[in-house]
Amino acid sequence: MRGEWGTWSEIGNGMALFRSPGSPLPPSLRLRRLLNPSRSKLSFRFPTTMASSSSASASEHAESMPVSAKLFHVPALNAHEMEQIADKTMDRYSRSNDAKRKGRGTVIVWFRNDLRVLDNEVLFQAWSSSELVLPVYCLDPRHFAATHYFGFPKTGALRAQFLIECLEDLKRNLVKRGLDLLIRRGKPEEILPSIAETFGAHTVYAQKETCSEELGVERRVRKGLWLVALPSVSTSIELSGAGPSIDAKPQQASGTSSKKGPRLHLIWGSTMYHIDDLPFRTDHLPDVYTQFRKPVESKCRVRDCIKAPKYLGPAPSTNDWGCVPTLKQLGLSLVQVKLGMKFSGGENAALSRVYEYFWKKDLLSTYKKTRNGMVGADYSTKFSPWLASGCLSPRLLCKEVKRYEKERVANDSTYWVLFELIWRDYFRFLSIKYGNSIFHLGGPRKVKSSWSQDEKLFDCWKDGRTGYPLIDANMKELSTTGFMSNRGRQIVCSFLVRDMGLDWRMGAEWFETCLLDYDPCSNYGNWTYGAGVGNDPREDRYFSIPKQVRKLFFQVFAFLEGRNVLTENVDSFSVSILRAQTYDPEGEYVAFWLPQLRVLPRDKRHFPGRSYIQQILPLKFGSVPGQHGTQAISSDRQRKSRR
Repeated sequence: MRGEWGTWSEIGNGMALFRSPGSPLPPSLRLRRLLNPSRSKLSFRFPTTMASSSSASASEHAESMPVSAKLFHVPALNAHEMEQIADKTMDRYSRSNDAKRKGRGTVIVWFRNDLRVLDNEVLFQAWSSSELVLPVYCLDPRHFAATHYFGFPKTGALRAQFLIECLEDLKRNLVKRGLDLLIRRGKPEEILPSIAETFGAHTVYAQKETCSEELGVERRVRKGLWLVALPSVSTSIELSGAGPSIDAKPQQASGTSSKKGPRLHLIWGSTMYHIDDLPFRTDHLPDVYTQFRKPVESKCRVRDCIKAPKYLGPAPSTNDWGCVPTLKQLGLSLVQVKLGMKFSGGENAALSRVYEYFWKKDLLSTYKKTRNGMVGADYSTKFSPWLASGCLSPRLLCKEVKRYEKERVANDSTYWVLFELIWRDYFRFLSIKYGNSIFHLGGPRKVKSSWSQDEKLFDCWKDGRTGYPLIDANMKELSTTGFMSNRGRQIVCSFLVRDMGLDWRMGAEWFETCLLDYDPCSNYGNWTYGAGVGNDPREDRYFSIPKQVRKLFFQVFAFLEGRNVLTENVDSFSVSILRAQTYDPEGEYVAFWLPQLRVLPRDKRHFPGRSYIQQILPLKFGSVPGQHGTQAISSDRQRKSRR
């Protein structure tokens, strides 16, 4: 799950970086402990306490790897192993084949961002209410068009390849259960009414979405279905034990005949907590996460997974099921992942990653300690790409966590996975409350700010050519693999917005292009937070570190530079640069992605000076020692005035 922006707002362990056991030391004593008096020249060294267990674990893992081990497969299992694991998981969460369906006729399952068989309420309700189920996936050309403001590709080649693998896997799993996947290229509002008419389908079942583009498609599909003339056939639909759903019924115009076209039946299924179980309406959703989380945890329960029968057929007969497209057919070129993490798409891979992380490697019990690592595949769960595509159910994840707690151990780490799933839920519900404002420059709070849209500066950011190793390494990982750590996303967002002063939507749309785990709710929710225009009335939350600690950071570097400005403050990115040595204490991460830094001593990799490319601009809110000159740090008043 790390990597999905639903986890962005965590603050991490920064508040304890310079804190010794017991009472805090006076600043002068703290400073002395940070300086190495044995050297003739003053030099800064980070105490061993800064190498948190997360970074230590990642560092040790990187040290133990041979130099050639540069590609991490997620999950690290072959296709046969993944199929076996998926089959066992399916057996655990499926019901016996003696379950009886109570409907008649043919229905369509319109797969969207729910590309799975397991715990799929849409698929189960469709099966329950029919005799024949026709699964359909529409390759909407709008998903491969340009982004709204800046014209980037909406879906880059890496995510498109991941989608292709998800569709191939879904098709195989449906065939094993007596169905298949009808694949058509075109707009759903044109394809679905045509298919419904051809096969005489009385209902189209689909998962409910929340953002404007998806809602617009739902409205147009409903309108198109209403125009389809169906024979008068009693469908006798009974949804046994299906639970609440969002049923989008078309309105019949006055004066029309009593004929009814197929209906669109929308079902909520994208969150861990069901929308109908929340202790408040979505328009009354709290604007602060904690005020949302606590009532939800205390008053709600996560529903059980939907257990569908192993056999879901038969499907209607057709000679043309269509084929999963190639990248070339989508107008994209293949990008080979040869460095970093290579994710496998599909439900089988998702279930295998859960097995691998929870049960095979037993990493869940230490997740909270390791989650802020940066190198390798196992410092965090990496569930987010499968959650975003719907290959993995958040409810199933919750049930697996509970099973792990029962069979192995329950601790802060096991809870923290659920904590972050609640964050993911929160952003999805916020997208309902605030609608299109999450895409607007001023965000939900309509903040008035002036932003630059300097394309040359932005290109340096997106291509990893800023001159700041931590920024550049993260951006190169993103473009190479389609993934970036949670901590990395916080840092590059802060740099783009606060130090470069660029329009935050440029960053959000570039993430939309690149990320395997892109979903609009988490992506734009987190970017509005990072830009200070989000729904939370408390600004600058992400990197809020007590002023004493921020001043201590500054005092150390000011002292080294011969400056005496102990009352000034370090802003978010400056602190992040320093915290890089917490999460990447020996520079393994930046050296992994920036080969020219590998030859440098480890304590120089984050501050390489002239050994690295020229910085494109000075930090507005801080300075870094050993770089091309020293820049003054702005005051809090100056910092806030530019927003």
